[in-house]
Amino acid sequence: MASIVLQVTVQDMAAFAERLKTLRESRKLTQTRLAELIGANSRAYNRWERGNFIPQLDTLMKIADVLNVTLDELTGRTTTTHEPVVHNPKLYALLQEVDSLPDVDQQALIILMDSLVKRAKMDRVLAA
Repeated sequence: MASIVLQVTVQDMAAFAERLKTLRESRKLTQTRLAELIGANSRAYNRWERGNFIPQLDTLMKIADVLNVTLDELTGRTTTTHEPVVHNPKLYALLQEVDSLPDVDQQALIILMDSLVKRAKMDRVLAA
């Protein structure tokens, strides 16, 4: 099987580091919190933001998921849109506060929101 060699320049690493920091800060996350959310060591994460290292692909995917961006946006292949995904201003404001809640409370919110969405889908199916 042929291997693919990727060359990453110092400029690429610096650009990635800056993009990572900007995305993290726009989500109001600390380096430590983002590292926790992706299951990484906070010292390793700090090295990524300083441009010393680039994370492995599986870690890049976790970061993109937590930051709610695509891999292309995270790596700079496309620009990141800063439009809120939630259009209801009150709900959007509350969602901005969710990251400060303990993980157990966040999990409870996920379960609650999932059940409400499933109920709404079921109501639409039954109404059709």
